[in-house]
Amino acid sequence: MLVVNDTNFSFAVFLLTRIPRQEHVHPWISIPFCLMFVISIAGNSVILFIIKTDSRLHEPMYIFLSMLATTDLGLSIDTIPMIQGIYLFNSREISLDACFTQLFFIHFFQCTESSVLLLMAFDCFIAIHNPLKYASILTLSRIAKIGLMFVLRGVAVVVPLPLLLKWFRYCRDNVLSHSHCLNHDVMKKAYSDITVNSIYGLSVKLLTMGLDSPLIFFSYVMILKTVMSTASHTERLRALDTCVSHFCAVLLFYTPEIGVSLCSRAFGKGSSPLLQILLGYISLLVPPLMNPVVYSVKCM
Repeated sequence: MLVVNDTNFSFAVFLLTRIPRQEHVHPWISIPFCLMFVISIAGNSVILFIIKTDSRLHEPMYIFLSMLATTDLGLSIDTIPMIQGIYLFNSREISLDACFTQLFFIHFFQCTESSVLLLMAFDCFIAIHNPLKYASILTLSRIAKIGLMFVLRGVAVVVPLPLLLKWFRYCRDNVLSHSHCLNHDVMKKAYSDITVNSIYGLSVKLLTMGLDSPLIFFSYVMILKTVMSTASHTERLRALDTCVSHFCAVLLFYTPEIGVSLCSRAFGKGSSPLLQILLGYISLLVPPLMNPVVYSVKCM
């Protein structure tokens, strides 16, 4: 039976993981992360500034876009500076409380982004299916209430994740699988039965992204059904063109998320560590980087 000194539990830390066997180029690897951070912060900040200052953009579509930009800013600020520290200064240690805090914000912003993408899908459907009642259905007060409801949903389902993890005991120097803290990664390092955490973590996925993604798919089915009933070919193209940017944002968000979930749950230890790290980077860093680009190109 393994006996671990209580001192190790009291001063336990986690070690964040870098790209393996590439130590000689780690300072160079930090350069693209720095560029991604600058572009993400600048792009999403510009979107927020333009929407705030131009009263003509105070409409549902642009309000939802500002929500998306806000969540992307949160994800970038929560993850990239720490990744930069790992590659530039070999600052891999992170305390339990700091790890749990980062874990909360990562999962909260991802949950919120999934909700915003669902709202944007609903916005596209209303605009195409019933344009005459669009303004009366999506009023500013109704949008505020729905947005607040989804934020509260994110807080309510994500808060228990770090609280449950704090009950566990951890040995010093637990090496994580990513350059950031995720619930399914951290709980595997605990010297306890993680059945409850595993079930709850899966439930959170099902109640957030697992619920939002089928509703987004259903929205697009209804959009296609409405568009196909339109007589004019030009009107069909114009209607579908309004959803192109949102469809790209959905693919950018959900595709790497599905890959990360499959690697961590379905394949487990059989998956490549490098693949897990790369998918983790893509799922957290690519949407905040590409969403401003996608919507900027659409508006040009």
